[in-house]
Amino acid sequence: MQVGDGRGAANVEGVSGCGIVRRVVSSLLAALALVGVARASDLDLVGVHGSKAALMLGGSVIRTLAVGQRSPEGVRLVSISGSSVVVEQGGIQQRLDLGGGPVRLRGGVADAPAGAALVILTADGRGHHVSQGRINGASVTFLVDTGASMVSIGRADAVRAGIDFARGQRGRAQTANGEVDVWRVKLDSVTLGGVSLTNVDGLVHEHDLPFVLLGRSFLNRMEMQSSGDRLILRRRY
Repeated sequence: MQVGDGRGAANVEGVSGCGIVRRVVSSLLAALALVGVARASDLDLVGVHGSKAALMLGGSVIRTLAVGQRSPEGVRLVSISGSSVVVEQGGIQQRLDLGGGPVRLRGGVADAPAGAALVILTADGRGHHVSQGRINGASVTFLVDTGASMVSIGRADAVRAGIDFARGQRGRAQTANGEVDVWRVKLDSVTLGGVSLTNVDGLVHEHDLPFVLLGRSFLNRMEMQSSGDRLILRRRY
């Protein structure tokens, strides 16, 4: 084997070739080790550039992500607000502030005790716990609402989730904008982070809603614990 530009090629067959192979293997192992450290260690926001943010993982790996993009280590940039961002890894969302220093990634479902299923949500600037999730496999945006008796869904989200709400139990509900028509339905599945519940009571509104309200028909089947701006939900049954 020869390397070079043709003007001064060097022969690296035999023992020298083995040395190159060893160095390549060593470099690959070091890179893999670095990825492992980045995946399990600290996360720091080091820059915000319009719709992109620069994140440092493990004190050494920098990833520049657009909103919605996920890094090779599994960290997804959820949103940007001024000099703060919300990131998600393993179903857990955390807020990072520019200049706030590194934050320890608090693990995911895999780090929970055996058999446990949990999700940790971090409040946004208004104190609301908002997170992406799924209803019947369709992607939705949840807003945790302990005042809602059921998981409340706007018409458009219900259609995307394939809910035949017209066959549900029809009624009227009082909202901030007055009374509206609603249909009580059964949701095949409601998924938030590492938690997925089946056969959940839902309420479909005749109008669209900005969020799916994650009400007590889901929350009552969870253990809820508040810690600062974090809300920890652990599945009970």
